[in-house]
Amino acid sequence: MGMMHLAVRVLAAFFAAEMFAQASDTKKVISQYGENITVPCNGSDNKPADLIFTKWKYTRSDGTSGDLLVKQAQKDEAKISATDSYKDRVNITSDSSLVITRATLSDQITFTCMVVSFSNLNEYPVEVEVRKRPSAPELKNKASQLENGKPTPLGECVSTDANPPVEIIWLKNNQTLVDNGNTVVITTTETKDSVTGLSSSKSRLLYAAGKEDMTSKFACLVRHVTGPDQVTAPVAFSIYYPTEKVSLQVMPAGPVKEGDNVTLKCQADGNPPPTNFNFHIKGKKVTVTGSNVHVLSGVTRDDSGEYKCSLPNNDKMEATAMITVNYLDLSVSPSGRVLKKLGELLEVKVDKNVSSEPTVIWTKEGTRLEKQPNFTILTYSHAGVYTCEMSVGGIKRSSSFQLIVEGTPIINSLTKKRSTDGKNKVLTCEAEGSPQPDVQWSVNGTDSKSTYNNGKAIFTLTVEPRLNQTVTCRVVNSLGSDYLTISVLPLIDETQAKQDQPDDDDKAKLIVGIVVGLIVVAALVGIIYWLYMKRRQGTWKTGEKEMGTSEESKKLEENSHRQEV
Repeated sequence: MGMMHLAVRVLAAFFAAEMFAQASDTKKVISQYGENITVPCNGSDNKPADLIFTKWKYTRSDGTSGDLLVKQAQKDEAKISATDSYKDRVNITSDSSLVITRATLSDQITFTCMVVSFSNLNEYPVEVEVRKRPSAPELKNKASQLENGKPTPLGECVSTDANPPVEIIWLKNNQTLVDNGNTVVITTTETKDSVTGLSSSKSRLLYAAGKEDMTSKFACLVRHVTGPDQVTAPVAFSIYYPTEKVSLQVMPAGPVKEGDNVTLKCQADGNPPPTNFNFHIKGKKVTVTGSNVHVLSGVTRDDSGEYKCSLPNNDKMEATAMITVNYLDLSVSPSGRVLKKLGELLEVKVDKNVSSEPTVIWTKEGTRLEKQPNFTILTYSHAGVYTCEMSVGGIKRSSSFQLIVEGTPIINSLTKKRSTDGKNKVLTCEAEGSPQPDVQWSVNGTDSKSTYNNGKAIFTLTVEPRLNQTVTCRVVNSLGSDYLTISVLPLIDETQAKQDQPDDDDKAKLIVGIVVGLIVVAALVGIIYWLYMKRRQGTWKTGEKEMGTSEESKKLEENSHRQEV
């Protein structure tokens, strides 16, 4: 009787729940496509003390309600009441949450948890949203090239299998392109799969490129609520535009000299660049196919002038360039081996034929000269190798001559000095002459040396003098000879002579003494003469005294002879 009464109460509560259920605000659950959906039943507050059962149901797209399962409070297992696709996909957890496996877009409906107790009946509706991350975007139907200023379909950006639909954004150099209805036109379409209901999006870009887009890179970006953004690899496009300007380049860019190979390179600013050109070479037109270069081999001075290149289909679109071929001819007179006599005149002449003012350098034996040499009176020091080096525009020419000045040897000096050990005398004889003179010493020595350079000869001889002697240095060549002598004392006599030689003070005293002595002698002579003249005046008064007697005369003569003896 009690069980019957309980059943009646449960049945009454069930019907009351269906008719007088209190619904709460609708919650929302977001799930991912293909994964399990967990729909909560009012969180954890879903099992009152007098709970009879928990029921899950759903609202169909036509507004009707469908049952999924019922879980009695006193039972462990729920009873599946669904008869459609949910029959094998639904279950209930210990906290009364509904679990739906293998989520699809058809699950985007409202599911209601109904909690029935002896004291109350509550419903908790939950709206389910199923999201699907789109596939990676692809750039399809890409243009082979874009045309300058002309709107051209650049490509299509496609992203599939998404829910909700994606947003497609076009990028140029990582900057967003905005549809302006003119140079940028973006058209986007969406389709849904009839089975899965997933969306596919396609965006078409119509773009009018400019020359600056030769270096631009384009990509498309897909933005979706499941984030993050997905971007295609950047793509560059060739921009077609006609040639507007032609240029002519000469290589090498530096100075050109005779014998060089010169390359003419014609360039046009169109894209793709032309592959055929006309080159105008000294009044002749040369057509080059499949290339933009023409080579002038081994150019000469006659190749200097203006050159042109143009397009085969438009001779008016041309470019010009000037080529100057540098050249240099050099002739120096005299040349080779030049033999001249001492004191003669030698004039140096330079003849040149050159494309422009050259740089000229004169050297003698490798030493740079200030100017071109000219010789009015040749000396031995002028002898040597002279070189004229001339350069212009990468060309260098040189011409040289060897000047030989010949003449009779002349000795400039003959000197002597002690050897470093103090035991010998070293004689040095310096002379000039060409051809190279030989030396002849009048004495033998222990060490004889000689040097000769540009007409200057130096001869040295080491001797050990034992007696006073005169040494002769004689120099001889095929044109004549010269000699010079020098006195050489023994080392001992020379030392004694230096010791015996009075010093400067003694010399001064000696000179003063001599001068005083001469003055005294002169005074005595003057006094004697005065006395003599006075005595004679006395004899003039008497002839006897003047002449004297014959006997006196004889005595004077005798005395005179005695004094002489």
